Amino acid sequence: MCGIFGYIGKQDTAAELVLDGLKLLEYRGYDSWGVAVKVGKEISIDKHVGKIGNATVNLPKSNLGIGHTRWATHGGVTRENSHPHLDCTKKLALIHNGIVENYQILKEELLKKDHVFVSETDTEVIVHLIEENIKTNDFSTAVRISFNRLDGLNAIVIANADSKEIIAAKNGSPLVVGEKDGDFYLASDFSGIVKHTTSVLFLKDNEMVILGDGIQLLSLSTGEKIVPEFEVIDWKVEDVDKGEHEHFMIKEIYDQAKVITNIANTYTESIEELAEVMRNAVGTFFIGAGTAFHACLVGVYLFSKIAKKHINTSVASEFNYLEDFLTDKSLIMAFSQSGETIDVIEPLSRAKEKGSKIVAITNVLGSSIYRMAHHKLLLGAGPEKAVASTKAYIAKLSIVIMLAYGIQKETKKAKELLLHAAKEVDRLLEKEQVDHIKKLSSIFKNAKNMYVIGRGVSYPSALEAALKIKEVSYIHTEGLAGGELKHGTIALISKGTPCIVFAPNDETYSAMISNATEIRSRGGVIIGVSHKNAEVFDHFIEVKDMGEATVVAQIIPIQLFSYFLAIDNNCDPDKPRNLAKSVTVK
Repeated sequence: MCGIFGYIGKQDTAAELVLDGLKLLEYRGYDSWGVAVKVGKEISIDKHVGKIGNATVNLPKSNLGIGHTRWATHGGVTRENSHPHLDCTKKLALIHNGIVENYQILKEELLKKDHVFVSETDTEVIVHLIEENIKTNDFSTAVRISFNRLDGLNAIVIANADSKEIIAAKNGSPLVVGEKDGDFYLASDFSGIVKHTTSVLFLKDNEMVILGDGIQLLSLSTGEKIVPEFEVIDWKVEDVDKGEHEHFMIKEIYDQAKVITNIANTYTESIEELAEVMRNAVGTFFIGAGTAFHACLVGVYLFSKIAKKHINTSVASEFNYLEDFLTDKSLIMAFSQSGETIDVIEPLSRAKEKGSKIVAITNVLGSSIYRMAHHKLLLGAGPEKAVASTKAYIAKLSIVIMLAYGIQKETKKAKELLLHAAKEVDRLLEKEQVDHIKKLSSIFKNAKNMYVIGRGVSYPSALEAALKIKEVSYIHTEGLAGGELKHGTIALISKGTPCIVFAPNDETYSAMISNATEIRSRGGVIIGVSHKNAEVFDHFIEVKDMGEATVVAQIIPIQLFSYFLAIDNNCDPDKPRNLAKSVTVK
């Protein structure tokens, strides 16, 4: 969840470097933030509540600093609860991502030893635990002993003013180290350090790294040294900047044609290899959370229609309760933008215990899900900074289409469809089309409730459209299958209720027009997303027919609609309230 950044090296601008890194990572949490730097034999700290925005820090020059931008779990959103947290001596400062499940037991133990706590967080317990253990151990041993006492999935970074070192340790939550010319950068996400270096080390679970004059990588369980293996990432600095756009969300919407084209032109070999893995599986399961689950659901429909193959799917957080039928012949395909979603990682771990094979379809090389998989396929969407996923979703849909046709050994047809879809996405993002969507958002910006319906492969589109609208504009929106409308929800339709209707040129068209008529007869206002205008539509958004690839393009106008609704309602589309990009806690 939270954004973590650290720096140690030759430059004396650690505070500014850390703050700049936090600004790049703020999409991971933005309730509060803080920066700590080494000043002599103590730590100096600057902490604030709220988003970083254009903030600056008032801290002394230093070559060692750590910082954190928080998504609150334990304790309210206050300055005291924001990170970094100090020990009693003010020589140690610690930042943390995760939840210490046994923090109360540890806190009671430390209180008896006269440690003074100033926050309500589980995080502060860790720095005092290390403070206690450092009395009888060297710094790295104290960190290792302390971390091994924590229950739950956690990542920590701790700075020591005495030893002039930073130590990071992890089990579950992500951490990555970057190096350039003897300077070291540490972050919870590679996008935080891409401005400085593309040479990175992804920490694995149960590893700790010591950064000072050099780098040491150790096993948390044994303390034995491990040889660090750095790799080069090909993301560019401009990938993590908004460029000419006001927000990352709109930039990422405009990136989507490029993402589709890349997958169509370069993924054939990887798709054919993965299709062969799927052919040999006995029982294939797609799992994901949020937007990723909607991509899974699209896969269920497309594999049935194109590949004539049954795919099971489940919301990832529920898959633990459906695992009893898994065997060593089962194939679990996990869809995740970040590759760090705990609701996906946990069922994958249990599936691996049963001998099932794992496929990771993720956007982040070296992420937890990527590393635990037997087979891997990167989305290739580039950094996605807005909390509401857009281009990663489109990448997943493109890969699903390629795979469905790949099973039938027809990847050439899939490529043609996707390139057609990329052209339609470009058309939908032309000024005339965007202005039309902007006008629609101004009409419906004061709506209290909205509904979105679709059938067949457009049913997941309805779910995704509803999620986008409520994520960024805070307008209550419900997505449902068109046939379910009359089984309860139609009771909520009244005069002026906006209803988005997906009516593509497929077997669902006639039924969807009938559903739209039912809504309109009860006073609902119909926004039709279709290949042709229908009499029942009050407003029409044209998405041309592209066969099975229509599902890729038809969500684009609603992504735009969501974005403009957020702007019209003075909401931040990049950082919606109560949400974070990478959900690494249960």
